[in-house]
Amino acid sequence: MFLAYIRAQRQIAAQQAQGDALRDQRIKDLAKRVDDYQSGNVRMGEDLHELRAVVSPLPDKLAQLEQRDPSSLSFAQAARLVGMGATVDELTQSCGLTQAEAELMRKLHKN
Repeated sequence: MFLAYIRAQRQIAAQQAQGDALRDQRIKDLAKRVDDYQSGNVRMGEDLHELRAVVSPLPDKLAQLEQRDPSSLSFAQAARLVGMGATVDELTQSCGLTQAEAELMRKLHKN
């Protein structure tokens, strides 16, 4: 009877050890997922910071472009043309914009 009790205890201990090993592996997997998530968020934050640095001066540049030459077709009209689907070449021909200005207008107003 004592031997049966010892066998039962060993079997219970083995089951507990197996359960503990599974739990520990699951904890390691979850910790890795959290680390991956955190590093992804950090990279995304860095990318957003770089993007903000690139985009933040654009409204001022657009305002400067709009005020530059009032005798030519206005940049507001060029923006409307972009909204209607005008290409960069069409903007340069119809509005007298340079290639760079037309590309900037397309990027700023394409949607």
